Amino acid sequence: MLNNIKIAVAIPCYKVEQHLQQVVAGLPDFVDSILLVDDCSPDGTPALIERLAAEDKRITAMHHQKNMGVGGALKTAFQKAIEQGMDAVVKLDGDGQMDTTFIAPLVEVLKESEFAKGNRLFDRQMLRRMPAIRRIGNMGVGFMVKAASGYWNVSDPVNGFFAIRTETLRRMDLERVADRFFFESSMLIELYYTGARIAEVAMPAIYGSEQSNLSIGKTLRSFPPKLGGAWLRRIYLSYFVYDFNICSLYILAGLPSFLFGLVFGLCNWIHYASIQSPSPTGTIMVAVLTFILGFQMLLAAAQYDITAKNPFDKNRP
Repeated sequence: MLNNIKIAVAIPCYKVEQHLQQVVAGLPDFVDSILLVDDCSPDGTPALIERLAAEDKRITAMHHQKNMGVGGALKTAFQKAIEQGMDAVVKLDGDGQMDTTFIAPLVEVLKESEFAKGNRLFDRQMLRRMPAIRRIGNMGVGFMVKAASGYWNVSDPVNGFFAIRTETLRRMDLERVADRFFFESSMLIELYYTGARIAEVAMPAIYGSEQSNLSIGKTLRSFPPKLGGAWLRRIYLSYFVYDFNICSLYILAGLPSFLFGLVFGLCNWIHYASIQSPSPTGTIMVAVLTFILGFQMLLAAAQYDITAKNPFDKNRP
């Protein structure tokens, strides 16, 4: 234990035969349980997990009969950690990209929060070493995750190195958490509905010989629609179901005005351009004024959302 906190480390295992043994060997002694979940890996990972479990009594080996994705593997580990009576679960990748010395800092900040994430963006030197494509992708996806989850102050929302209290896991709707590569983002999204407080710990990223299973094309195709749907659901529940406030009024008044100005302006522009005639001044003013007024109210709603307290915070014990 660390400061009377019983800690489980959950490691989803898929094609990590070359790195897993080193990762497990680097785990500190205060870790009470090591949960290795073989996600139907086609290489020697399953046999390696069994061998490691025979050598270390802290290790629990679990095997999926079909590939469930990183989220599916971690859900299995979360359930086992709850059954074992652990107080906190740390998610660690099996490919060696995460520095195990940061397990202690992540668990330490759980004293004042329910969820702790690593943050790779506090170190400027590390940012220069981070591959450009990852840096650009993190910025774009990160902004969308912030909007979808409501955690606007989280600087590195796509970082998968985190620790969470098991009591928070019990309150989460894990059925809504994605099984595959959308897992980290959907964890934040579902945490919002528990009112969980999030803390961040500065840490470097490690880039070695490992190969990522996530393609850029798959990210661009799948993430924006999912994040867009999650954002709409959050806005609806936060401002029209569980609460109704000035932000709700901004949205109700601003969205129709914005859409009317946009559609009305485009339709009239196309119409008058097709007959090669200038648009009447009054028509232009109606389109411009309603568009600008609606846009300003939507900006006000966004500003309120960024600074407002989580309406689900009162549900936290």
